[in-house]
Amino acid sequence: MKKYDFDQVINRKNTYSTQWDYIADRFGRNDILPFSISDTDFAVPDSVQEALKKRIEHPIYGYSRWNHDDYKDSIVYWFKTMNNVDINPEWIVYSPSVVFSIGTFIRMLSKPNETVATFTPMYDAFYKVIESNQRNLSPVRLGSAQQGYQVDWDSLETVLSQEQTKIFLLTNPHNPTGKVFSQTELNRINDICKRNNVFLISDDIHKDIVYSQTQYTPITSVTTESTILCCSGSKTFNTPGLIGSYILIPDKTLREQFLVELKSKNALSSVSILGMYAQMASYSEDGLNYVKQLVDYTDKNMDMVKEFLDKNLPNFRFTKPEATYLAWIDISNVDMDMKEMQDKMINVGKVGIMAGSTYGDSNYLRMNIACPKSKLEEGLKRLKNSFN
Repeated sequence: MKKYDFDQVINRKNTYSTQWDYIADRFGRNDILPFSISDTDFAVPDSVQEALKKRIEHPIYGYSRWNHDDYKDSIVYWFKTMNNVDINPEWIVYSPSVVFSIGTFIRMLSKPNETVATFTPMYDAFYKVIESNQRNLSPVRLGSAQQGYQVDWDSLETVLSQEQTKIFLLTNPHNPTGKVFSQTELNRINDICKRNNVFLISDDIHKDIVYSQTQYTPITSVTTESTILCCSGSKTFNTPGLIGSYILIPDKTLREQFLVELKSKNALSSVSILGMYAQMASYSEDGLNYVKQLVDYTDKNMDMVKEFLDKNLPNFRFTKPEATYLAWIDISNVDMDMKEMQDKMINVGKVGIMAGSTYGDSNYLRMNIACPKSKLEEGLKRLKNSFN
């Protein structure tokens, strides 16, 4: 098996990278070290690069199909080998992105001014896709990091029992906290949804980056009724620019309705060719090897963050997450408001770390640590220098 070099520093500037070439969009200046966008600074697996090179040698990029065994079987293989979970290939449907899928199902399963509930803090795109579709957002706040981001079951019951609540939007593992919902928790969430006739959408795009002895369980292992699971290899294998995701839709009628939305209403009958090839190549034996090493590397990066903060910035409290490559850093003990803190990081330390208020909690910072060790070391040094 190949040993992947995640220490390798690859210059991403001048590639139209959102993370590196458009830093000023988020932080107001371009001369800072960014830790914001949820992609990685790692090269893709060899299997992906080789598959793309081989496809590019064929000089025609016409309309192409995703609905074939090679595409679906790669997803079935991945869930079986990674999670020991059997997936029915008939459930699998292509979508250009997870958020496109979520937005489409929000429109399919609810009406304007009805309610979509979700845990907060939450991935910022969820807020936008709910509100831009003229649905009301009903947040259910998770507990603190020190409490293991516990679910407030009474609040969840209250919100989901409201007549206007039609959808519960879950992300598992959770972005930005990294919480992995246990099978017991998923059963309880599903029971509350079922009793209140609330449809459950689960975004599991971070499912492959899970640490320690934590066990990831897909929602489809809990129920196949009134639920879908949205996913993609793009976060794990750093291929979001190639476009492509998939949905597990157990209900045949709902699956056919989505295909009408995809093909007839949005004219998305053709797959992104390179995105499809990347998906199939990443969900492979080489991909398994890559993920094992990737998780080991980002786990060590998380250790580095904790050790550095404990030693140098003890008021920045950090609890290692169960999953994801996102460090969710508690700054509630820092005697400084977020505006002043961001000003110091950006203009003094020249480091770009996202304000937690973007995700619904101003007491935190969110830092993407999926990068070579040398970049992370420099970023932490700049963070310290911001406040000295």
